[in-house]
Amino acid sequence: MGAIMTRMDDRSDSGLLARVEDGVATLTLNRPRQFNALSSAMLAALHSELDKLATDESVRVVVITGSGSAFCSGHDLKEMHGASPETVAALFASCSAMMQKLIALPQPVIAAVNGLATAAGCQLVAQCDLAIAADNARFAVSGINLGLFCSTPAVALTRNVSRKRAAEMLFTGEFIEAETALDWGLVNRVEPAALLMESVREYASTLKARPRASLASGKALFYRQLEAGMRAAYEEASRAIASDMGSAEAREGVDAFLGKRPPSWKA
Repeated sequence: MGAIMTRMDDRSDSGLLARVEDGVATLTLNRPRQFNALSSAMLAALHSELDKLATDESVRVVVITGSGSAFCSGHDLKEMHGASPETVAALFASCSAMMQKLIALPQPVIAAVNGLATAAGCQLVAQCDLAIAADNARFAVSGINLGLFCSTPAVALTRNVSRKRAAEMLFTGEFIEAETALDWGLVNRVEPAALLMESVREYASTLKARPRASLASGKALFYRQLEAGMRAAYEEASRAIASDMGSAEAREGVDAFLGKRPPSWKA
């Protein structure tokens, strides 16, 4: 049993808490009175933390969650109200860049959806690799109700749920419940609210047991092939799996399978 390593980074002024424990990094959006709205300071802190995690080989899984009753209510409309067009454009560009960093991370990213997830908050759920929701979580891309179509959330949403269901959410702005989000493919699992983080920790432990390098290369290929045509995707995947077969992790995995023993991968 390896030693448990803990690191805390309290960015209270930015609204972000970061904790690394036993190979799992947990980023907690911490503006509960504002329903964890994405302020410019919080976005900057997320960029900083994601940049650090991208090169931290001791971190095997990343979890994103919220404090209080909400996961994330989207952009901070109070901050954006009355701001210059240049400032608003910069905020949306920063958020889009942060979302893409989640894809670029070598580690799997789990959204632990503890409550309300609206607009860019729903986008954040969709953009994470995996998502586990509390049974009282609710989801919406509700900008249309304010005269603001959720264009950037649509990018992640349409890559998770079917076209018709994404259009329904985007065009009506209506909420869906956690079980509907599960049925539609927006989340992987729904758990009782009181057991959410316990379930997330168990899920993270499952991922930690998989070979780190294989997960990292596999995640990168997963997203590359999604954006390619069928022929290009197969060409890319064929090169990737052939390369993986020559890796030390694959050799150990195959040897263990043939030898009828558990694989022994480096932590």
